[in-house]
Amino acid sequence: MTISVRPAIASDVPELARVLGAAFADDPIISWLVPDSRVRPRRAGYMFAAMVRHQFLPGGGVDVAFDETGRMLGTAVWAPPGGWQTSGPAQLRMLPGVVRAFRGRMRVAGEMADRMAQHHPAEPHWYLAFIGTHPDARGRGFGHALLAPRLAHCDETACPAYLESSKQENIAYYERFGYDLTGELNITDGGPPMWPMWRSPR
Repeated sequence: MTISVRPAIASDVPELARVLGAAFADDPIISWLVPDSRVRPRRAGYMFAAMVRHQFLPGGGVDVAFDETGRMLGTAVWAPPGGWQTSGPAQLRMLPGVVRAFRGRMRVAGEMADRMAQHHPAEPHWYLAFIGTHPDARGRGFGHALLAPRLAHCDETACPAYLESSKQENIAYYERFGYDLTGELNITDGGPPMWPMWRSPR
């Protein structure tokens, strides 16, 4: 099997959002925000599309992975050093998509985002906001293909990297790439936690 990875472009966003929506359909945080499993992948896709299009794609940190048939099966969404915070204009452009995603859960989604921001490291770093592989392709190396080039760049430029894992079982996976667990975040006021992880450059 051949996996190809390239930077995302604007026309990739609809399919990228569908891949992430499917990838995060069983995610504890997304499940907490969108309890109805029947609509969860589609509504999560609205959020991913809005955030990628208006916040992350302009920063040049979005990568997409394809199999040998040309089917998109994975994506990694990064913010470059100093670029993880969402500007006011970007927030306004994202708002319609985020409202479509969370509807009556908008307030708790906003509070969660605020708590995440309060704990976000101040030191410049590459921030892995989301990485997802379509369920059809899990265990086939797409995550490695997406992570390895960006982390190699971090090492070459002596830049740290940061992420928050929303699944405890994924901690060991990220540790294999050099991330270290730094604690546990209660960002949902008693709901699912997140686990922040920091990677020093090698």
